[in-house]
Amino acid sequence: MFSDNKRPMHEIGGQPNRIEKNTKIKGEIISEADFRIDGKLDGNVKTSGKVVIGKDGYIHGKVECVNADIEGSFNGELLVSDLLSLKSSAVIEGTVSVNKLAVEPGATFNASCTMKGKGGSLGNSSNTNVSSGSSFKSAALGNKKNEPAKAS
Repeated sequence: MFSDNKRPMHEIGGQPNRIEKNTKIKGEIISEADFRIDGKLDGNVKTSGKVVIGKDGYIHGKVECVNADIEGSFNGELLVSDLLSLKSSAVIEGTVSVNKLAVEPGATFNASCTMKGKGGSLGNSSNTNVSSGSSFKSAALGNKKNEPAKAS
């Protein structure tokens, strides 16, 4: 009668875990399943699945995961072995190690970012500092006098 075909998150080790809005947790979380955080977490998350930080979610600590989608805020060390996707409302600060990075316009990404290349590992790659946001505009896009970039 009820179809269970539309699952919002990949379930590696069972049901996805969720920390709801207005919930605060302090400590360490280790899981094989996906995690969605809409509340506040002061601590670490380690999962072989995906971590989603909702628009009202906030993590301060270390996160180790395969994939991550971030709409909310993160401050700390983020280790993503595959794809990190930052939505326009995301605010990231700290250090990030990732294989692939997707950043929507408007996201704030103030982090030291290490990206692994083809066949490489997170520990064997070059370090790149990246800053992105709605007010960020590349000087290569028509600013020929080395003047500060202007917000559009």
